[in-house]
Amino acid sequence: MRTMTLRLVACIMGSCIGAFIPLAAGSVDDDASPIFGIRLSAGYREWQLISVAHEAGRLNDIRAILGNDIAVKAYREGTRPFPDGAIIARLAWEYVSSAENDAVFGQAQSFVPGSPTNVQFSVKDTKKFAVTGGWGYGQFENGKPNRSEDLMKTCAPCHAAVSSTNDFVFTRYAP
Repeated sequence: MRTMTLRLVACIMGSCIGAFIPLAAGSVDDDASPIFGIRLSAGYREWQLISVAHEAGRLNDIRAILGNDIAVKAYREGTRPFPDGAIIARLAWEYVSSAENDAVFGQAQSFVPGSPTNVQFSVKDTKKFAVTGGWGYGQFENGKPNRSEDLMKTCAPCHAAVSSTNDFVFTRYAP
């Protein structure tokens, strides 16, 4: 009986220690965006291209918008609202003139991606993100989540501008 009690105590202690190791090593959410808990999706750079864009103004960036299989299927079929599990990634770089290309053309006309700025994700989960129209958001810089809760609080209100026309998504499919 005593041996069984010692084994039980050892198991409980082991479980407790195992539960607190992540806290000692840093939060298990260190790789997740604040508020929404979005993480970099594995293999996202291999997803299919949905569209490209140039954002002028203060951002002045060039973007590639990619989607997982669920998002791409919804785009192709025109399915709105997007189904749960759809993930849209936006990769952004500085929008810069290519001196090398411009020299060939004899004028400034060629613009290319410069330094990367960030990667953003929109993740559809109508239950988890019901308060924000079914979408959760994350922004990553140099592979790490931007920890600014103030920044994350701007995502849903901005996307709300296109809530009725395109299920909170700005990007249109460019086949």
